[in-house]
Amino acid sequence: MCFFWGTTYLGIKMALESFPPLTLVAARFLLSGSVMLAAVWWKGLYLPRGRELLVTCVTGLLILGVGNGCLVYAEQRIPSSLAALFIAVSPFWLAGMEAIIPGGEKLRAPTVAGMLTGFCGAALLFIPDLIEKGLSGHAWQGFVILQLGSISWSFGSIYQMRYPTKAHSIVNGAVQQFATGLVFLGPALAANEPVQWNARGTGAMLYLATFGSVVGYSAYLYALDHLPVAVVSLYTYVNPLVAAALGWMFYRELFGLNETIALLIIFTGVWVVKRFTPSRAPSRPAPLQASEDR
Repeated sequence: MCFFWGTTYLGIKMALESFPPLTLVAARFLLSGSVMLAAVWWKGLYLPRGRELLVTCVTGLLILGVGNGCLVYAEQRIPSSLAALFIAVSPFWLAGMEAIIPGGEKLRAPTVAGMLTGFCGAALLFIPDLIEKGLSGHAWQGFVILQLGSISWSFGSIYQMRYPTKAHSIVNGAVQQFATGLVFLGPALAANEPVQWNARGTGAMLYLATFGSVVGYSAYLYALDHLPVAVVSLYTYVNPLVAAALGWMFYRELFGLNETIALLIIFTGVWVVKRFTPSRAPSRPAPLQASEDR
């Protein structure tokens, strides 16, 4: 999960060379969702239905549709390594939303201090561009877009934890991906933006569907069911490092002293937030049970 999700930032940048944003999201998740649902049907596993199905689809749209869609749009404006650094502050939104939702864990003073520290590190990455270019600068635009995506991802994750389903997490992941691709298919067709077919862009989209969605997202959901949250959240630290290395290798994206300092400040803030936020115990995964009406 840590490695493959780190590579998806570069994969999205490459896939955008061929696919418009809406088409990319629709194609990626329709493909991965179809493959996973076919495997689920072939194994005769239990599928969510009724309200359970609705909750699964809604959380999928919040997490994958809005969350990943914002990342795709942001990478049209900013380097992939910078996008990974901006997303590194996503645990702050998770902690903040948990605090404002009734019954959630309230924020402590050290947690607030850690959040402010992390956002100061992120500000180092876009304020120089904002001062130089004003509102036309792309760095602050990418930051805002990605924070909107992180808010949606965080809310969807909390909603999913508050309303667990009887289906196994891997089955839920298949439904979420297919639902997201299906919802984005209509706007993608309506936009009618041309696809610039080339081997690298097409290969990147297939890579995203396979290793980012089928492998990576399934591993994420499985890890949430079997490991403490503190262990699962290690991907927050690994993803930006993988994305920065690949961004420099393939696109020569700048990662200098300012980016390194910002990275360290963000990581410090994330560590403080995780240190003073009580960890949830891993939920008991639903069994991979067969469906009664295959």
